[in-house]
Amino acid sequence: MSTIEIIPGVEISESELSFRFSRSSGPGGQNVNKLNTRVTLFFDVANCATLTDDQKGRILEKLSTRADKAGVVRVVCQKFRTQNANRQAAVERLAELLAKVLEKKPVRKKTAAPYAAKERRLSAKKERGALKAQRQMGHRGED
Repeated sequence: MSTIEIIPGVEISESELSFRFSRSSGPGGQNVNKLNTRVTLFFDVANCATLTDDQKGRILEKLSTRADKAGVVRVVCQKFRTQNANRQAAVERLAELLAKVLEKKPVRKKTAAPYAAKERRLSAKKERGALKAQRQMGHRGED
């Protein structure tokens, strides 16, 4: 069996994926009524041997809407007219989802606001306050 590379250093075996086929509501003309072209891919994250516990936790947390209580992630594809094309698309979609979840985001470094930015903000506030004060004075004089 071949492996699917998710991100560099993380691969899953195709033997860990299971598929179910059913009738599609997508394109296909009369084939829609006869052939099982819709593909539902199941990936058992909880029992995957190649993922660490941390990675499993992140996947199940981020993909909680696609996962069941047993830790099985589900991806459905009925975009194409053939079962093989839908199967390939489902595998690619799973790889994209897992790559997005497992991608390490850089930690934001806190920086202080520049002095000039603080000065601009304070001067803008003073101008706005002066404008409002001017309006109040004009309003009292009309009474």
